[in-house]
Amino acid sequence: MERNPSRRREIEEEEVEEDRVKGEQAFKNKTVLTWTKQITLRSMVTSFILSIVFNFIVCKLNLTTGVIPSINVAAGLLGFAVVKSYTALLEKAGLLQQPFTRQENTVIQTCVVASSGIAFSSGTASYLIAMSPQIAAQAEEGNTPINTKNLSIGWMMGFLFVVSFVGLFSIVPLRKMMILRYKLTYPSGTATALLINSFHTPKGAKLAKKQVALLFKCFCFSFAFALFQWFFTAGEQCGFVDFPTFGLKAHEQMFYFDFSSTYVGVGMICPYMVNIYLLVGAIISWGIMWPWIESKKGIWYGAALSDKSLHGLTGYKIFIAIAMILGDGLYHVVYMLIHTGCSLVSQYMKKKDSSSVIPDNAFDSNSLSNNQIVDYDEQRRNEYFLKDQIPTWVASLGYVILAVISIITVPFIFTQLKWYHILVAYLVAPILAFCNAYGCGLTDWSLASNYGKLSILVFSGWVGLGHGGVIAGLASCGVMMSIVSTASDLMQDFKTGYLTLASPRAMFVSQVLGTAMGCVMSPLVFWFFYKAYSVGDPGSSYPAPYGTIYRGMALLGVEGFSSLPKNCLRLAIIFFAAAIAINIIRELLERFETKYRIHRFIPSPMCMAIPFYLGGYFSIDMCVGSLILFLWSKKNKQKAKDFVPAVAAGLICGESLWGVPSAILSLAGVTPPICMKFLSASANAKVDHFLDH
Repeated sequence: MERNPSRRREIEEEEVEEDRVKGEQAFKNKTVLTWTKQITLRSMVTSFILSIVFNFIVCKLNLTTGVIPSINVAAGLLGFAVVKSYTALLEKAGLLQQPFTRQENTVIQTCVVASSGIAFSSGTASYLIAMSPQIAAQAEEGNTPINTKNLSIGWMMGFLFVVSFVGLFSIVPLRKMMILRYKLTYPSGTATALLINSFHTPKGAKLAKKQVALLFKCFCFSFAFALFQWFFTAGEQCGFVDFPTFGLKAHEQMFYFDFSSTYVGVGMICPYMVNIYLLVGAIISWGIMWPWIESKKGIWYGAALSDKSLHGLTGYKIFIAIAMILGDGLYHVVYMLIHTGCSLVSQYMKKKDSSSVIPDNAFDSNSLSNNQIVDYDEQRRNEYFLKDQIPTWVASLGYVILAVISIITVPFIFTQLKWYHILVAYLVAPILAFCNAYGCGLTDWSLASNYGKLSILVFSGWVGLGHGGVIAGLASCGVMMSIVSTASDLMQDFKTGYLTLASPRAMFVSQVLGTAMGCVMSPLVFWFFYKAYSVGDPGSSYPAPYGTIYRGMALLGVEGFSSLPKNCLRLAIIFFAAAIAINIIRELLERFETKYRIHRFIPSPMCMAIPFYLGGYFSIDMCVGSLILFLWSKKNKQKAKDFVPAVAAGLICGESLWGVPSAILSLAGVTPPICMKFLSASANAKVDHFLDH
């Protein structure tokens, strides 16, 4: 019989489309287990293993550039890959006691995301490392004992345990309002749920096997390539990471491709325009502004100043970046508050939907209209979402008890903060947590770090420099970020659970367990990097750029603008206003122009600000990832859509996981055997002449 590949492909696409339309009909005959059976021993073991992997990934990204993509989809994919691989073997051997369900897959994803979320909100690469003497020495100002704190695993773990769980209880009572009444989309949570559902449908399993196989191949390639690169890094500025792709002059201005498969993978996940904005920011800063300001050396700032001094060129880099970040953050906070208020008023004014609930037996699974399918899906999902209630009094009591523990404990860890500072933070935090969770449901954009930055300015100014205002501001940032970030993460996962029929109670318990894992693993993983590498040194592989930026914000809060170098304040104000103006222009264009969609090309100030301090090398990596995605989509759009998450996850995980043996070798004193360094022709001639004589 003659095979017709194009016809077969058409049939497969029709089957996939049919699955998408039917929704919950594909799972009508599958039993949904109770919430206690959705949380299994194997799901927790798998979550723990993947949490270690993702903590290394997030920690590495935090310490290098701070650009972290959404990992919900990758966590769901890897969770399926790990469990399905060994349950398939157990099933063949006749030893499988409980099938692997989409609810269990969702529990794993929730636990992993909660744990890796702590790696971000813990501030090990931002507000916590900003307290260290290493970062304080770079800033020079405020480098006093009361404004620094030596890092240690003990107090970092203790601090995370007393502040990280409060946010979970702050948002639980609002889950029905957010998911059922307002029907917020939570794009990342929805995308993850659709992916998990597709894995567990009979037809979707075939695609999942191909995705898992490709993920494993990319993982092995990325790990092997990272190992290969290690052999050429025997000294400073050695190896492929310093390859002068566009010439030595461009390399001096931080423009080169550093062969990082991690950021190529990140670029494949991030939207095209985000990567372009990063590159535009690098060109504006390192290509135009910093060379111009450097030409003013001896006029605007002292010629004898160190390159690391905040009174020199670094001061312009840090504070102009801060101005853009604060301008963008302030706009989004105000916009989200207004948007949330208007939306709540609109929801209040609408009449409640009085349509009757349609029973299960009213449908024939083989003859449903699209509207009936939507009604059936919603009815079935609502039923399971409301089945396992989390009492409001439990959530409220939990918030109060944990807040009291934190109010008592945190001042012992940070003596610069008093109990009433923490109390004020916990009185304000639930409002901000609601706004962040609501805004995240509308836009998929969490503003947790922006609320933390505002907290730095408020509390550092309140306490003052002489009383440890730098540490107080940074610590208050941790309190605020922990609440606001975990609240939005939990609501994202509730949305995923709603669409996969996972019990809210199982989701909450897995979130708590994942948070506990993160509170232990995040400091341990950070400490691993901290002891193995020169973390925080601008010239190292792990410069921790946000440590300097966050400390700069705290100094700005306690010292005011008098500490800035000449014309730095003027430039900062210009860029602060420009960030707000750019956002307003984009919003107006998005609302009023319809034909050309010019708003897509208006840059994001937040994205542009990130390379101001770091340079353009990582944005070039990410643009390469975008180019691969673009070419793949041109060749076969559906295949690109299906397999890009697997390829990206493999590239990110492989190189990031190489960080473990690399750090072990470094701690053991094992150095690479070769130094591959690039010199100009004149410098090479001088070296040859020196060696000859």
